Amino acid sequence: MNVIETSDLRKVYAETVAVDGLGLAVGRGEVFGFLGPNGAGKTTTVKMLLGLVRPTSGEARVLGYAPGDARAMVKVGFLPEHFNFHSWLTAAGLLEVHGKLYGMPPERRRQRIPQLLERVGLAGDADRRIAAFSKGMSQRIGLAQALLNEPELVFLDEPTSGLDPVGRSEVRDLIRELSREGVTVFLNSHLLSEVEVTCHRVAIIKKGKLVRIGTQEELTGSAVEVDLRAGGLTAELKAGLSRWARVIEDDGQRMTLAVEDEDRLPEIARWLTEGGARLYALSPRRLSLEELFMRAIREES
Repeated sequence: MNVIETSDLRKVYAETVAVDGLGLAVGRGEVFGFLGPNGAGKTTTVKMLLGLVRPTSGEARVLGYAPGDARAMVKVGFLPEHFNFHSWLTAAGLLEVHGKLYGMPPERRRQRIPQLLERVGLAGDADRRIAAFSKGMSQRIGLAQALLNEPELVFLDEPTSGLDPVGRSEVRDLIRELSREGVTVFLNSHLLSEVEVTCHRVAIIKKGKLVRIGTQEELTGSAVEVDLRAGGLTAELKAGLSRWARVIEDDGQRMTLAVEDEDRLPEIARWLTEGGARLYALSPRRLSLEELFMRAIREES
């Protein structure tokens, strides 16, 4: 069973289309990256999945129920990008309040809260007031409250915001642990390098529409970019490259080519050398998620 399913999901505010015909299917235990530029409809989508906003049309199911259904929400955790917890509470006190809101029995709260504080690196700050927390510490307690109810599905919006490299690495490890435990993580982050090493699949949306979805390998296929450096590149030689590649950049002796398959590289090298060019480098590289993201956004403009 998919943990999240949407079909032709649409949300219109006045004359503004925030989400337009969105179709998603997210499986159990999957770390799913949800990406898009500012104003793309990411926040509106998450609010619809949480039952905080009603869709204009279309359907959505979360853990088999309609969004907002208490039977689903009791199994969902959420860390919003902008949160403001009660600053007068301690770290343990905040989790105690949220545990009561979830209806967790007292004995379970006594066990779960110290475990979570340890897991997010705040065991030594259990009795410290949140008002004294740094941005990174606030982010950690936010993660703890999102995991308090042992959720089957967690929505994380910019979970590494304010964290140093060590903290970001710890959050990556935590997300991987959750996935291994069968928890589904719906992740939104502007740090695409973090998404790249964490997510099983990613979806890219722009202006409310889904423009790409899949694993990074599926999104790029077998295509690679090739950095070419050579001397003596005549106009004829450059034109002949079109048989195997598409020229992305050309500044004379340096070119960037898009090639469908690395197996084409020996043919390209042969064409250039037999044509009299002095080949210095022919270096293939896979697209990073950031490059893929920027290309998808540009192509859909």
